[in-house]
Amino acid sequence: MTITDRQILEVTGQDAEPFLQGLVTNDLSGLAQGLIYAALLSPQGKYLADFFLARQGGAILLDVAAGLAPGLLKRLSMYKLRAAVEITPSPLVVAQGLGTAPEDGWSDPRHPALGWRAYRATPTDGIAPAAWDRLRVAHAIPESGIELIPDETYILEAGFEHLHGVDFKKGCYVGQEVTARMKHKTELRKGLARVAIDGTAPVGSEITADGKPVGRLFTQSEGEALAHLRFDRAGGEMQAGEARLRLLEI
Repeated sequence: MTITDRQILEVTGQDAEPFLQGLVTNDLSGLAQGLIYAALLSPQGKYLADFFLARQGGAILLDVAAGLAPGLLKRLSMYKLRAAVEITPSPLVVAQGLGTAPEDGWSDPRHPALGWRAYRATPTDGIAPAAWDRLRVAHAIPESGIELIPDETYILEAGFEHLHGVDFKKGCYVGQEVTARMKHKTELRKGLARVAIDGTAPVGSEITADGKPVGRLFTQSEGEALAHLRFDRAGGEMQAGEARLRLLEI
């Protein structure tokens, strides 16, 4: 599938890798092995954008949701200062498919079931959106702008650790202190989870249990859904509008 709601940015220059290494949540040394999934955070540790990074044609490609691309480009340019780095939009498009990656593709690092991604000059056909939502719900994969909300989401609550989107040994990056504290000094009381759903409700609907707020409902597919929940209130039956919900194991 060619993903039309994605934008690719090209990061070039002799300082490209150390520049990004000091900003994003993952370790760019992994570029030698394939695709990297990472995020840029605010200094307060909140999600701003998530993206894939790949080395291709002498550049580091940054594959991000199109709606987040202008803000991300502006913020990266702000951090650039005197670094020998250029950040420009690319004409390449994102291709995606299931199964073994082609010669020009990389396996999706978040989960083996998500197939592969490639960056090409011309569009191709592939995964239907409904099938992609089904895969995301089955494996608790958050999506930019749906489950991942700028200036609101904390990436550990969105499952970035099991999505291989954060490295706790790489050293400093923007928002690292808050993320490390959440990892080592607290137990997560809220987070993204899978639920069984009987009925439907709009994305963003409030979830309640015994009249108390529990969280919010997001992507729904074939009787299951993703929800951001308070775990201490999510043990029994829950409601979102007219829909009934029950917590599932990830």
